[in-house]
Amino acid sequence: MSAPATLRIALVGGPMYDGLYDTLPQFARSLGVQVEVVARLPHPELNAFVKHAFESGVALDAISTHTKYAPSQAHWLRPLEDLLPAELVDDLLPRPAELSRIDGRLLQVPRNLDVRLLHYRQDLIPSPPQTWKALLQVAAQVTRRTTGGGEPCYGFLFPGRDSGLFGMFYELLTAAGGGLFDAHLQPAFDSPPGRWAVEQIVAMHRHLRLTPRDLETWHYDEISASFRAGEAAMVSDWPGSYHLYRHPSTCAVADRLGLALLPAGPADVRAAYAGCHSFAITRSAQRPELAAALVAHLTSFESQLGEARQGAIPCRSSALAEVRSAAAGDPAAASRWALLAETETTMIIPPRFAAYPQCEDAIWRNVQRAMLGELDAGEAVRRAAADIEAVLARHVPVRAREQA
Repeated sequence: MSAPATLRIALVGGPMYDGLYDTLPQFARSLGVQVEVVARLPHPELNAFVKHAFESGVALDAISTHTKYAPSQAHWLRPLEDLLPAELVDDLLPRPAELSRIDGRLLQVPRNLDVRLLHYRQDLIPSPPQTWKALLQVAAQVTRRTTGGGEPCYGFLFPGRDSGLFGMFYELLTAAGGGLFDAHLQPAFDSPPGRWAVEQIVAMHRHLRLTPRDLETWHYDEISASFRAGEAAMVSDWPGSYHLYRHPSTCAVADRLGLALLPAGPADVRAAYAGCHSFAITRSAQRPELAAALVAHLTSFESQLGEARQGAIPCRSSALAEVRSAAAGDPAAASRWALLAETETTMIIPPRFAAYPQCEDAIWRNVQRAMLGELDAGEAVRRAAADIEAVLARHVPVRAREQA
């Protein structure tokens, strides 16, 4: 008897994502295959692992990716139109479906649509701040009031590194009327809005001291856990984490949780950094039909509905309709879905091109240096822009930039 086929997969890991993977043994039994999870990592580490695996010839059949990262992996990914059921592709929401295509080819299947909401403590903040200026003021007041003699309470938490810190900068930049790139794919954030965005991050971390001193080491999961432990007054977080906020067993302040839109900036603009986590099949997959079955399972109506019930925004229209219909009788759930729908109108999505991850890295690393007091705001955006110009000069042909 021959050994069963083995699918080797690399997945994004963390509390927002891991629940879905509990269904993998059932999938494996149903098809008589083995599923080997060779990596389950936070996305920055996962990207590095996948890149090394592809470049060194390590066998992978399917991977977790993201609509902003997939363009840098496109030459390793297999087009999916001839592998997936038509009902799956036809059921995708228009925006996630569009984001999942690269040069017209469907190279990934979107898992969820991520847009952040402001989470706040209603016992500390009666009504959510409507502007970033007000948020800093309220956060400073709460921090002073709660650290007078009790346990420390951070005014506002945001990730201090990687994509999370980039996202904080991007939201502030856009809220101030700025943009990442111009029409020719040249950096456009070395500007007053860009400097203002960095100044707010520096103020929150260094001047007002609203955050932990070692924030530069904190990812999304750490800031979520800190808020849920009752250590913070406000945090921005993703829909996929919502199940952790709802129950006293995983959130010490579950009975005091409020949700709101992200604040507006000086340009009277609200901006929510967004994109889609996704799954893709590699060109080196030995059994692409089995890999496609796995991806179809992970993005099935049942899988999408299960994740949506935990709080994520599904990318299948049928699952979204089902979960929103079920929430209609629950005022709190209905209000949350209405906030998410409104936030979707403020989505900002970075441009998608192969060198994008290096551009994101250039921005957050220089913003972090300002946050740590190594650069002023003007120098941070100048250096980030110069680093990106060097990346683009190496990787993006002039003609492509002119056509972007």
